[in-house]
Amino acid sequence: MTPLPGADVLPEGESPRQLTHARVLKIAVPVVLSNATVPILGAVDTGVIGQMGEAAPIGAVGIGAIVLAALYWIFGFLRMGTTGLTANAAGAGDRAEVAALLTRALIIGLGAGLAIIALQLPLFWLAFKASPASAEVEEMARAYMAIRVLSAPAAIGIYGVTGWLIAQERTTGVLVLQVGMNLINITLDLIFVLGLDWGVEGVAAATFIAEWSGLALGFWLCRAAFRVPAWRDWARVFDPRRLRHMALVNRDILLRSLMLQGIFISFMFLGADFGDVQLAANQVLLQFLEITAYALDGFAFAAEALVGQAMGRRDRTGLRRSVLLSGTWGAAIAVLMALAFALLGGAVIDLMTTAPEVREAARRFLPWMVAVPVLGFASWMLDGVFIGATRARDMRNMMALSLLVYIAAVMVLVPVMGNHGLWAAFLVSFVARGITLGLRYPALEAEAARG
Repeated sequence: MTPLPGADVLPEGESPRQLTHARVLKIAVPVVLSNATVPILGAVDTGVIGQMGEAAPIGAVGIGAIVLAALYWIFGFLRMGTTGLTANAAGAGDRAEVAALLTRALIIGLGAGLAIIALQLPLFWLAFKASPASAEVEEMARAYMAIRVLSAPAAIGIYGVTGWLIAQERTTGVLVLQVGMNLINITLDLIFVLGLDWGVEGVAAATFIAEWSGLALGFWLCRAAFRVPAWRDWARVFDPRRLRHMALVNRDILLRSLMLQGIFISFMFLGADFGDVQLAANQVLLQFLEITAYALDGFAFAAEALVGQAMGRRDRTGLRRSVLLSGTWGAAIAVLMALAFALLGGAVIDLMTTAPEVREAARRFLPWMVAVPVLGFASWMLDGVFIGATRARDMRNMMALSLLVYIAAVMVLVPVMGNHGLWAAFLVSFVARGITLGLRYPALEAEAARG
């Protein structure tokens, strides 16, 4: 295939069939490093606003950021759908469609962001009805959100840019984008809050500028697409058949993500029945799950790109080798994470909380965290495989089955085992997702072989 100029769809000197461990690592490592920078920004936001010496501003930034993140998360399908579709087009050597997909993703992202801006009043009203705060915190949060929401088109548009870059194995660009945004945000946090004393509005303004700057940087990273006339071939961009396919893929990914989110939310709500201490302990332990996800994301993204390209070429051998190489690294990382949690988990818990009763409660359930990477890695990796193959309907259906298994496990295990039963049901949902997606994998190979 002929890659986009400067797009580096394939590493120099490699044919589409030359899939190596080095190539997987080249995709995965920048993603892992990019993920590692995510908590830093939140810590800086909290740290600078904490210098005001009051609790209300910290709570306002926290609530405002959570509400906006939840709204933006609805459009997270754009990242995954764009990756799979673009990887398929790149694998098929369809340069025009690769460029047009970037335009479609940006139009969706910008349109969604403008819709959120237009509907901000009812959306924020609903958010504060669902999670009421004190009058002081709510007033500050509204001031924060009124500024930050103006960068919604950029924040959601970046999902499309990120997916487009991952599809072509350009994850170093993803790292540059994430680090660049964070550096701008942190620098402006310090200037606006500590230097100019703008308070909550200063944190919001810093993020607003960082997100629009990030989108501009994304355009520069994707400049190869703008050298291909197809990016503004409106007949292709708005082709009904292609739009329908993109809509169906994104719809199914959204439904799958909503069901997955339902499991996480119900887990927290059910955990609240065991008291404040256990609820806090579960929240601490969920950070182990987040760490695992950050570590495995890189290899799941590698699977998305490589599998997507193999499916685009209808290359069964390439598909199988892509799954094998990325899965091998995913399994190795999962085992290392499990060992790290077993040896260092207690120390990590102590870093996260100073409350003796929460530490004790979290330690009782630490063995479940040791099991999380081992039992869950298949679900993470197969998600990447099916995203790359754009088989979102399978992801949706298998997620629905896994949700039913989780509900049944909760009903059976929680009354008998309490919080241990809740954690067992939670992990059972990951195992169910891995098994059900695994059972659908042969269909991917069969389809690739038909090419």
